[in-house]
Amino acid sequence: MANRSRKLKPKASKLNQPRAGAMKRVAKKPQKKLKLGSWLSSILAIAIILSSASLIMAFAWISVLFIFNPDEVSWLNKILPAWAQIPLGKHERPQTLKQIQLDLSKKNQIFGETLPLYQDVKTSFLLPVFQQRANCQSDCEELVELRVYERSKELEFKSQSENYYYLTTQLPVTGPDESFVISSLLDGTSEPQDISIPLPLTEVQRFEGKTPSSGVWFDLRGKRQQGTSSIRYGYVVYYNPERTNLLQMLSWTSPNGQLPKWQQVTGDATKELVVDQTVGLEPHLQVYQVKPLKLFLKPIQLEAISLKSSTFNDSGYQSALSIARSGLWTPAFEWLKFIKKQRKGVLPEAAQAQMDLIRLHSQLTKTQAQKIWASPSQEVLADLIDGRWEKALQVFEASPHNAQEIATLLKADEKRLWNRIAAALQVNPNRREVQAWFALILAVQRGKGHANSWLKAQPKVTKENLTYIQDLLARLNGKGTSQISSTHPSQIVGTVQPITQVTNTEWLQPNSQADLKLMDNQVWYQVEVSAFNDGKRWLNFPFENFNPPKTDAAKFFWKTLGITSDPEIQIVIWLPNGEQKITIAAIKAVQVRGKILRLLAAGPKIPDNQNDVLQPKPLALTNAALEWVQPSPITLRELHQQNPQGVKVILSSLWQSLQKSDEVPAGAIPSFEQMQEKLGDWPVQVIDLTNNAQSEIILTISPEAIASLNQATPEIQGENTEQRRDRTIILSDVNKVIYTDFTGNYLQRLSAIAKLSGVQSLALLVENAHNYSLRRWSEKNQRFE
Repeated sequence: MANRSRKLKPKASKLNQPRAGAMKRVAKKPQKKLKLGSWLSSILAIAIILSSASLIMAFAWISVLFIFNPDEVSWLNKILPAWAQIPLGKHERPQTLKQIQLDLSKKNQIFGETLPLYQDVKTSFLLPVFQQRANCQSDCEELVELRVYERSKELEFKSQSENYYYLTTQLPVTGPDESFVISSLLDGTSEPQDISIPLPLTEVQRFEGKTPSSGVWFDLRGKRQQGTSSIRYGYVVYYNPERTNLLQMLSWTSPNGQLPKWQQVTGDATKELVVDQTVGLEPHLQVYQVKPLKLFLKPIQLEAISLKSSTFNDSGYQSALSIARSGLWTPAFEWLKFIKKQRKGVLPEAAQAQMDLIRLHSQLTKTQAQKIWASPSQEVLADLIDGRWEKALQVFEASPHNAQEIATLLKADEKRLWNRIAAALQVNPNRREVQAWFALILAVQRGKGHANSWLKAQPKVTKENLTYIQDLLARLNGKGTSQISSTHPSQIVGTVQPITQVTNTEWLQPNSQADLKLMDNQVWYQVEVSAFNDGKRWLNFPFENFNPPKTDAAKFFWKTLGITSDPEIQIVIWLPNGEQKITIAAIKAVQVRGKILRLLAAGPKIPDNQNDVLQPKPLALTNAALEWVQPSPITLRELHQQNPQGVKVILSSLWQSLQKSDEVPAGAIPSFEQMQEKLGDWPVQVIDLTNNAQSEIILTISPEAIASLNQATPEIQGENTEQRRDRTIILSDVNKVIYTDFTGNYLQRLSAIAKLSGVQSLALLVENAHNYSLRRWSEKNQRFE
């Protein structure tokens, strides 16, 4: 069985068996394919891993930008569908200037002039937004908002042909209340009115030059007419670049129309902001220092230098502050200089700031007291404000008329002089001159009996001083005062010249039988009247329609001219050095010939300058005729910051006028930049002369200033020597020349600006070839007449 089994299993044939080498080769081929596939798989895996990491990193970076500054990935909006758009971080798409202006127009708002935050206005700017006021006649665009825009930095908008801007911050604006604006006119004795009507802001200007801190300062301002005064008011706004916000730092008002300015007041390197609130001769300057604050959104503030309290423990210093608060700036400053010298020139920082504020006021009162005043009362007022007691008494004692006029000043005083005199008495109660002024003001306000009682009650008054002061009180006689009030005071302006011969029959005088005689050291003056007030209105040469009675015509003219109550007239001459010299003469007679009105006056001899064509003609005027108006000057460069268009026009008009008067060569007018470089420091005055609540620009040019242009040839400079005097050009608020001395009549000169009694608008006192004239603005004819 076993063998059978073996027979049944056939043996394998050699042909059917594969070779051993072949077996090996067949086994190796699939192994090589496996290694290549494995390598490719690895490469693919690595690529997938790397690309995934890059994508993860890219998405991570985009996510970070999206969280912290979505605007940086705004370019993705170009490839993303609408449903996947990325919301921008500023919530609004940037706009071009045209788009911003269009949006404002849709809201009935007005696009103002853009102001650069830094040098390049294309990078960032402040945009004032205005709105039209209803029922408005002038300054009808009212500021309602400030906006700050910054240029878009995204690639999407940088590639555009126009600049795109984001709104970074905005500040709504409402003007200050009227009660605040007019508060600076109150004298401290009047109750402030509760007027909550907001006044419009109409202008926005950037403070130029070096200003404190790293931000940008702006002045928002408006103007209000109050009688003949033009009040300026506004806000000071600060842009803080670190917090990108606008801050209203200060409300200000200036009754004399002066704008705030940064200037060096205290000893450190940081400038202070000065707001001038001076009214008339009463100086009032607010000085603000930049102080740090521990607030995130408001890191600084404007803090006023105050005289109310002293951190300096010194009795003398506190007394000096006390008299400064009363208005005696110069005596206070002199006292403080003495205290500082005692302390070897060192004061605490706050005390030094107070001293600097007092010094600033003292400079103003000194300047006023050193002027030549046309009126004795104005001169005394300036002297008393500056603490010049002796000098003021000399004016009081100079003549009976001076005493009566000054008595009227003291009677009308509402504590501003009283407070000064009382403060001076507290410091030195035994000073005779101060006692005299206190007694005089007591006498006119409460009666001579009260003044004498006070004098006798003074513990250390000497018999000599008592006699002296009582003699001063005796000059306050009721007779003179009653005469002045019995009729209108004389208000006369004219040209004067000495004469040698007088014929009685040619002149009208109250006592026709009396001879016209001179006293010792007197000469005759003939005054040709240019204008006078008859008690109702001002009349100007040529005079017509005089209808004096056939009998007692002299009495008619005495009453019409106001000579009955006020027969004195001042004769003003100008010395070669420019100083004024005033002589008092007495009116003795009147003469009327045709349309010419003349006065005959007797007085001391004046220096003769009749042949000096470079000096103004002698001027005659009575005490009550004029009140000089002297606006504070600013430079053309400063005015350009406030009124760029007006300065361009005035420089062009001025150059043309200089060419017409042959003082600069004819030809092309220099560029504005060239003229501004030469003329930028020339002073100008800004004041309302046309009574339309808008300011005119007054530029007075000296011959030295014209010569400094270095344009005129020697031949031109040598001609027309009568031209070598100051000349004036005036531009209206619409930049039109409304007055000029650059005419064919080289002898026409603007001498002064004056306020006339009973007249709302101001007047120009103009010197002509033969006389003076008063010119007022004619609304009807749009010119000075």
